[in-house]
Amino acid sequence: MAFVKACALSELEDDTPKRVELDGTPVSVVRTEGEVYAINDICSHANVSLSEGEVEDCQIECWLHGSSFDLRTGKPSGLPATRPVPVYPVKIEGDDVLVSVTQES
Repeated sequence: MAFVKACALSELEDDTPKRVELDGTPVSVVRTEGEVYAINDICSHANVSLSEGEVEDCQIECWLHGSSFDLRTGKPSGLPATRPVPVYPVKIEGDDVLVSVTQES
């Protein structure tokens, strides 16, 4: 896996998603409950940005229709979304948040 810098850890506020684009992929980076997560920023139901939603209990909520996605697995926890969104591996090196959105062949 190729990790690239998504942002600085110091830029992240607890429970406040930060949208970044990595290798053409929109990603929402979230620090919550002492961990940092990276999840695809596009809701699988309505094609809107998840980073504009709220974070609570390790879930990110789509602001448009209220579906929530688990930051650890990408699985939806409520309708109208029924399909998961991709989640990505995260590494912290110093103040850098590194995310891998691609897999090596």
